[in-house]
Amino acid sequence: MIKIFKFGGASVKDANGVKNLASVLETTAEKDVVVVISAMGKTTNHLEVVVSNYFSNPEAIEASVTEVYDYHHKILSELFASASHPIFKKVAGLFKELNQFLKSTKSENHAFIYDQVVSFGELTSTTIVSAYLSEVNIKNTFLDVRKCIKTDNYHRDANVNWEVTQKNISTLVSAKGITVTQGFLGAEGTNNFTTTLGREGSDYTAAIFGYCLNAENVTIWKDVPGVLNADPRHFAKTQLLHHISYREAIELAFYGASVIHPKTLQPLQRKEIPLFVKSFLNPLNAGTCVGKGVTLDPQVSCFILKKNQVLISLSSLDFSFMMEDNISEIFKLLHEYKMRMELIQNSAISFSVCIDNKYNNLELLLTKLREKYKVHCDENVTLYTIRHSKPVEIKTLINGKDVLVKQESRDTVQLVIKE
Repeated sequence: MIKIFKFGGASVKDANGVKNLASVLETTAEKDVVVVISAMGKTTNHLEVVVSNYFSNPEAIEASVTEVYDYHHKILSELFASASHPIFKKVAGLFKELNQFLKSTKSENHAFIYDQVVSFGELTSTTIVSAYLSEVNIKNTFLDVRKCIKTDNYHRDANVNWEVTQKNISTLVSAKGITVTQGFLGAEGTNNFTTTLGREGSDYTAAIFGYCLNAENVTIWKDVPGVLNADPRHFAKTQLLHHISYREAIELAFYGASVIHPKTLQPLQRKEIPLFVKSFLNPLNAGTCVGKGVTLDPQVSCFILKKNQVLISLSSLDFSFMMEDNISEIFKLLHEYKMRMELIQNSAISFSVCIDNKYNNLELLLTKLREKYKVHCDENVTLYTIRHSKPVEIKTLINGKDVLVKQESRDTVQLVIKE
């Protein structure tokens, strides 16, 4: 049976990373596999600068594109001995296409421009990796994922048309051999413009292929040994989780565990396809398995942290109750301004919501809310979510911190903290 491998940006951030990807394929000895690859290193962030320049600093567009090109050209130079190798021309052609788009388009739709520009990160990385694998005698087929994954036109967070996508993947992807394709990308069905599946959407891409191909399993290759109970960048002591049930993993993903994309698990659970998270530095280690069985092994608390959140607290101007019609109206506005709700809490005369201002619509939302409510807004707050917590852990976590909201249920504690 075919398997799905997904490699993130950190795994292909430089020439050594690309060489290691080839080594992982050789070490695991997989012959029938779809390899889903993200943009190299921090390429998406740098292409976001290009998008920003398109709207606010056109004079800087060329320099910001050149910076991204030079980064990839350096990797090419370290991977391929001869500058006459066809891959140099292919990559130069991609950046020529990007520059032509930036010069010719007149669109003022930020989300649309974003998707067309940042997609060149994945297109470039897969073009390079596919060529390198061929260079070291790992036969593979390059696939433009936009021919397979069809979506609506909700740019930056597109919804998959599963029926069309299933048909395309079944037709275009061979169950034999190695296929190299892009994560994160799709194409909307009407005009075929590029769409993206949300940040970290490459995991979701791997799950889509796993579901549509009835894969034996899906493996996400990362620079950590597997799924940890906390982000080591923010917590000093972490533990490897050997096994997580689908349900528990979906809970963790919903609350923002960065190691698994929130959309990734649902299609895999439907067909009970195991998901492995492993280290690309130690490919033979077991890592973490997400699947059927024990809820959590070992049974430890799991900590999830989201920075740069916004806490909005509302109350009625006349101190009347916050009833269903008020709350319904607030939800409608949050949806209209594309605000993801991370936590909500209400009382008789107040309503609080912690949101992610991903689309930078906060001021527009606040202006609208102030028409009917007294509004207090705390920006740059941190949201902590703790699953299966112990009281002493919560006490230690909040020691010396300003806790704005605390919400507790049977298995989950959430804290909004002003740090």
